[in-house]
Amino acid sequence: MRIVVLDSFAADQGEGASFWSELGSLGELTLWPRTAPAEVVARSAGAAAILTNKVVIGADVLAALPDLRYIGVTATGTNVVDVAAARAAGIAVTNVPSYASESVAELVFALILHFTHDVAGHDAAVKAGRWAQSPDFAFFTRPLLELAGKTLVTVGTGAIGAAVSRIAAAFGMRVIAAAVPGAPARTGAERMPLAEALPIADFISLHCPLTDSTRGLVDARFLSALKPGAILINTGRGALVDEPALVDALTRGHLGGAALDVLSVEPPAPDHPLTNPSAAYASRLVVTPHIGWGTIEARRRLAAESTTNLAAFVSGKRRNRID
Repeated sequence: MRIVVLDSFAADQGEGASFWSELGSLGELTLWPRTAPAEVVARSAGAAAILTNKVVIGADVLAALPDLRYIGVTATGTNVVDVAAARAAGIAVTNVPSYASESVAELVFALILHFTHDVAGHDAAVKAGRWAQSPDFAFFTRPLLELAGKTLVTVGTGAIGAAVSRIAAAFGMRVIAAAVPGAPARTGAERMPLAEALPIADFISLHCPLTDSTRGLVDARFLSALKPGAILINTGRGALVDEPALVDALTRGHLGGAALDVLSVEPPAPDHPLTNPSAAYASRLVVTPHIGWGTIEARRRLAAESTTNLAAFVSGKRRNRID
């Protein structure tokens, strides 16, 4: 069986074949660190199985690959594959759920703690000589806050949302799960209506999937409903946030800050307003380059789970199938 990984670098970070050795035991493995849209068909020709993280596999690509029997998405989100077209063609599609739940949850709190303690800012100030010149034994770059007693609203209560809630509770925070627009009600699950949750949030963290109902969820109305000084955290999908509306809210000073690990287009344009270091709101905005999923442990789990998914398919079993 010929197996092709279309964008291996994101997961293996240059380690190459040794990182994918278990996958290679299942067949003839070809690794492409990155693949442009125009290269997908040629590189996948003759493959029975292809793996993709962000390379889009649309109906046109599927129609050009008669030997293809399996698509493994090396991620949780599956919007890069036309699943309906794959199903119609009898092509199996799998994903890897929950592999980075703990990693993303830990990043959420790294971002939250940035706003409450400003560790990097204090370190930079000390190294710039401010402590040595201080008349006092201590100084503060900004007012510091305790998390205990603060309210965290989570939008999305899957594996990542649950991990974030568990960590928040350990900090002594009040945790509220808000109802996700368009999501079906769950038996026994208590969700506060979003309109009620927003005004009481000190921090609000996004963990819902990107759907037609959640695209642009964080719009001007959403942001205006937050109390002044609230902090928005997005480690979910960039398109959950209406970025011009966020820029406006930051510019007006309504938000205490925002921390984003994702943007609507990745990588962003060089002149993206949310990456402008000269913006008036830059000190209240943190943007990281989609790192939440990328701990060594999570990336190794991703490779192992992707291999197990394909092995299950080969043996005639359904595992993490979304088709």
